Amino acid sequence: MASEDSAAPVVVDECRGVLFVYSDGSVVRRSGPGFATPVRDDGTVEWKDVEFDAAHGLGLRLYKPRERKQQLLPVFFYYHGGGFCIGSRTWPNCQNYCLRLGAELGAVVVAPDYRLGPEHRLPAAIDDAAAALLWLASQAGGGDPWLTEAADFTRVFVSGDSAGGTIAHHLAVRFGSAAGRAELGAASVRGYVQLMPFFGGTERTRSEAECPDDAFLNRPLNDRYWRLSLPVGATVDHPVSNPFGPDSPALEAVEFDPTLVVVGGSDILHDRAVDYAARLRAMGKPVEVKDFEGQQHGFFTIDPWSDASAVLMRALKRFIDTAGRFD
Repeated sequence: MASEDSAAPVVVDECRGVLFVYSDGSVVRRSGPGFATPVRDDGTVEWKDVEFDAAHGLGLRLYKPRERKQQLLPVFFYYHGGGFCIGSRTWPNCQNYCLRLGAELGAVVVAPDYRLGPEHRLPAAIDDAAAALLWLASQAGGGDPWLTEAADFTRVFVSGDSAGGTIAHHLAVRFGSAAGRAELGAASVRGYVQLMPFFGGTERTRSEAECPDDAFLNRPLNDRYWRLSLPVGATVDHPVSNPFGPDSPALEAVEFDPTLVVVGGSDILHDRAVDYAARLRAMGKPVEVKDFEGQQHGFFTIDPWSDASAVLMRALKRFIDTAGRFD
């Protein structure tokens, strides 16, 4: 009879049928999402994959409209969500959203991947996201013609949803100074969009405490993502997860570019994102909130063609066309 020590490992953590962590510490991932979503590619937006970090095997997906109304288009980054544990630029829901972004915004869309936990714990994802933005900057004035013939490197906008929204915050901080802007060379970030950013804290907000178990992102999954992505032993007051935690850097001196924070009225993260924006506004930072009443976490990638998603697209288009104005 096999001893207890030689028993087969069992799953101790699981995220959306994609990530499985076993009792022996091993990790198994499925390459695609745990749901079937057809890609709606009508050919009006062309795309291709590019490697931006050979050392870590990281790529990004570039999109651009086949027909352009202007010679050079703004660049719109999209960092996917997934609690820093799952997700990919190749997933159908991500691709559908990026295809619509390219068509509706009339922009070059850049969708990078980044390393995920628990194999690569934070701040690995933040470092990778910065590397992707720096890769774009390196393309200005002599990079891939597929990109340079279409991209206006002086009009870059950085967005992300959920974990990607958290990434957008950290990039705004890193590059929100004269030294940070100098790192980007000829590229210029004009604004940031945080779509339902994935922030945390040891003290529960009302929307976290009252979140129903059947929510798309509920409390158990929210907490599991942080436990699997933060450094071992860290709490959710870690500087990556809580911008206002006890050890987080002060934000008063950061030169924030215009930032649009998108929240959903039925999202577990609603109150924390609203509080984040309010605190930055109190510091005099150019931050505005767009609140989608009744919408769940990630509604725009769940169905990029919903009525609410159409409203979001118009808001993003206005934000880009006005270089970060909110009116």
